Amino acid sequence: MSQELRNRLFQEMNGWTLVDPHTHINPHAPAAKTLADIMGYHYYTELAHSAGLSRETIEEPGLDPREKVGRLVANLAPIENTVQYSWLIEIARTFFGFDDERLTPGNWEALYDNSAKQMSQPGWSDEVLRRSRLSGVFLTNDFDDPLTGFDTRRYIPCLRTDDLVFHLAKTAVRERLQKATNISVGSASDVRRAIGHLFQHFTKNNARACAISLPPDFAPAPIDATTADRALAALWRGNPSADEQRAASRFVFWTLAEMCVEHRLPFDLMIGVNRAVYPSGVYQGQDLYDSRVSLIQYRELFNAFPSVTFPISVLASVTNQELASYSWIFPNVVTNGHWWYSNTPTFIEHDLGARLEAVPATKQIGYYSDMYKLEFALPKFAMYKRCLAKVLAERYIIDRGWSETRAIDLARLVLRDNTTAIFGVAAEG
Repeated sequence: MSQELRNRLFQEMNGWTLVDPHTHINPHAPAAKTLADIMGYHYYTELAHSAGLSRETIEEPGLDPREKVGRLVANLAPIENTVQYSWLIEIARTFFGFDDERLTPGNWEALYDNSAKQMSQPGWSDEVLRRSRLSGVFLTNDFDDPLTGFDTRRYIPCLRTDDLVFHLAKTAVRERLQKATNISVGSASDVRRAIGHLFQHFTKNNARACAISLPPDFAPAPIDATTADRALAALWRGNPSADEQRAASRFVFWTLAEMCVEHRLPFDLMIGVNRAVYPSGVYQGQDLYDSRVSLIQYRELFNAFPSVTFPISVLASVTNQELASYSWIFPNVVTNGHWWYSNTPTFIEHDLGARLEAVPATKQIGYYSDMYKLEFALPKFAMYKRCLAKVLAERYIIDRGWSETRAIDLARLVLRDNTTAIFGVAAEG
């Protein structure tokens, strides 16, 4: 009964058109051009590297895409047990007619050629979106992105602010900010005006969120103008102390939150990543979570900005109970997706079950793909839908006696309607 029930729930969910609220898609090249664009995703390179393939073999300068795929395929056997490998096979079967159970040195070239033929067809990106049942995907835009040359209703801008908060000491970042805003940043008031200009530019171009990835030791706090001016002056000189760097980051971050109030944007916080833990790792395979993070560090922020919605992602499942509890108490804290190292079925089921049992139904954004190429939306969302169907079938319909209709209504909130309501977008179709 349980499996049949789960299948029915999954099929119902799989017919919905959704909006993906967080990706790293390049709107000018949203879909893959070759199989190397898919297998070059950091999950495959870091897992293959972890299993013994050298970084130099993967990242050889000027490496031909076909050769790169061949090298990776020859080293896939140790990772066939992973859910990431299942995404690869699901992509190959769904989009490129792959019939085999495994990708091997004997069959990958036929898949490479067939996929290249499919990807070169006019309108391939639109076809991938249609088959993935996505009407829109959020982007991750640099603060100086001109936001031109693409449909912002389909590829929805999101102002990413890491560089502003943590790297304003770099001359190149300040030059980019001045070029984007035509404001020379000398003082705290200049920085505030420049950030206000960025928000005007983004909201004029249909931006629906501001976002940032935060290290485990960051703790937001308001900074007075005098302290901010001193800290920024030290940044401009190039010799800030740790306290001055911290004050400058806090000032910029708090200003971003104030602008979210003014422009009525949610502020996505992705909390807990410790960068370059493994500096010898492959590209994007060097960062890990840090369990020393606590949401208590954000209590002042949540209390100070009750009108700002904060969709929160935590990097590790060990932080999920704290996130669920904060969303339980704070009206402006929303659970958001299953990020990075928590994005496997075991952790999703655990964390999803805890959220459904503890957090108001309207305060959960079920899933985002975090993808770099559109082809990954289908297998990633399918993975989440299977987890959601399992939790609803076993814990709500069987254990609590809910009707299937009632469970489907809850799924629709978590998977679709909360995203469209919180970010003010429509899932068309």
